[in-house]
Amino acid sequence: MNTTVTPAAEEKVTEQTAPSPKPKKKRNPKLRKRIITAAVALVLVGAVVIGMVKFLTTDNTNVMINDAVVQLGSITSTVEGSGTTKAKNSASITLTTAGTVLDVYVKEGDYVQEGTPLFTVESPNAQSAVMTARSALEAKQKELDSLYEAANSLTVRAEFAGKLLETQKFESGDPISSGTTIAKLVDDKTLRLEQYYSYAYENDIYVGQAATVSIPAMMEQVSGTVTEIHKVSRISPEGSKLFLVVISVENKGALTADMAASAQISANGQEIYPYEQAKLSYNRVQEIVTKASGDVISSNLLDYLDVSAGQVLMEIDGADNELALYNTQEALKTAQDDLKKAEDNLKNLNAVAPISGTVMGLTIAPGQEFEANTSVISISDTSSVTVTAQVDERNISYVKAGMPVTINQWGIEYFGMVESISLTPENVNGAAFYPAVITVDNSMAAETGNTLMPGSSVTYSMVASESDGCMVLPIQCIKYVPDPSSETGESISVVFLKTDAQPDNMVEGVDGTSLGIPEGYYPVPVVTGIADKYNIEIKEGLEVDDTVFQNTTQDPNMMY
Repeated sequence: MNTTVTPAAEEKVTEQTAPSPKPKKKRNPKLRKRIITAAVALVLVGAVVIGMVKFLTTDNTNVMINDAVVQLGSITSTVEGSGTTKAKNSASITLTTAGTVLDVYVKEGDYVQEGTPLFTVESPNAQSAVMTARSALEAKQKELDSLYEAANSLTVRAEFAGKLLETQKFESGDPISSGTTIAKLVDDKTLRLEQYYSYAYENDIYVGQAATVSIPAMMEQVSGTVTEIHKVSRISPEGSKLFLVVISVENKGALTADMAASAQISANGQEIYPYEQAKLSYNRVQEIVTKASGDVISSNLLDYLDVSAGQVLMEIDGADNELALYNTQEALKTAQDDLKKAEDNLKNLNAVAPISGTVMGLTIAPGQEFEANTSVISISDTSSVTVTAQVDERNISYVKAGMPVTINQWGIEYFGMVESISLTPENVNGAAFYPAVITVDNSMAAETGNTLMPGSSVTYSMVASESDGCMVLPIQCIKYVPDPSSETGESISVVFLKTDAQPDNMVEGVDGTSLGIPEGYYPVPVVTGIADKYNIEIKEGLEVDDTVFQNTTQDPNMMY
């Protein structure tokens, strides 16, 4: 059986067997926006990089060189600033002991003359404080006197001629304390003999009378002299009443203390004998005692050594004494201050005005009890006020006492003058400033109805220096460079002069390129004078109409 395919059937078969097309995906709008943004950013970054490369590789054709020309002009250097006014003269009274206020005779704002009664106070502790302070001062003074004596006793000397006995041994460097007995000094040139005689001879013996002294141990007789007579009343075992006679015997070298002796005196043709023998003793005996502590420097102490008056026996290092002396001197100053404060406090129980002025502060009232160290009243003389100005080191040489100063407070001008200038600088943020005191006469200001009150803020301005008809340049033209000829690294002031040829006064060894100076400019030294905020005076090194380098700026027409 033959089968015939019709066109319809053929078309149907074709439709069934042909592959179906894939459906299209829709794009995310947010993703598309991100892609576009990233592409733009990449373009901008590329442009910046190209611009930087171009800038870094350029030959500075986009930099403008600014010159300055030396001109004649004038410069005024001013010192300006702000400060707080205070009364030139003021005083306050502080009571250092507790008490009770009895009466107050003034009120705040009153003008008082010096010596005007202010108040009365009752304080039992005030008198006691004075007595305590005075006793402490006297004790410190005695201590100081003792240390001064010790300082004068670091060198120990013999007070009189004689012989050393019972000496102590010291080596150099040995420590020694004040009050140490180092030897005994005896006067053996003259010996002393004490004899008792009967009162039956009291009118026969007198001072200056000769005596014959027998020395049994030597079997000799030596001459003596009556030097003292004492009408004591000694009763002997036999019932005799005796008085004392002292006889001096010159020692020619063979006599010593503790030798037995007796003195025979001739009077009215008869010989007078003592009641008993006695012993010779030294005429003068002294223990040598140190009066300072320290270390022994040298010692010349030997038993039986004959010494002369003033001879050095020992030397002591006085370092310890010097420290004690300094500490005691400081303590004495403190004691003096304490006594003055106590006395002032006692005096202020019935206080009077210490100066003429206005009562600025009053903290007490009748019947009030107060604690110790209470400030009760303050008085200020407002007829003259001061302001402290800070003058920088560049202008200090121009500021002089007596210079006029303009003071401004809330738009009102006052006129003062420089009273004094400190020679000691103060460092503020690395810069040196010199304090200057400005005084304003408030009595003159009062005539206009305006006065400066203490504690108010003001501004001040003074002309430190002026120069007319001088050579002037902008401050930026001055460069400070190391001096090539200096071995200590000192700096010099130069400008870079624009000229076709190297000038004769060019500073050799200064590299202008490191300072950003282009070619065609040469460093020359200059001597500068005063300066204001913008310009500086040129005293030497340039001439009028010279052109110098000032600075460089970016050419706005050449910026990328």
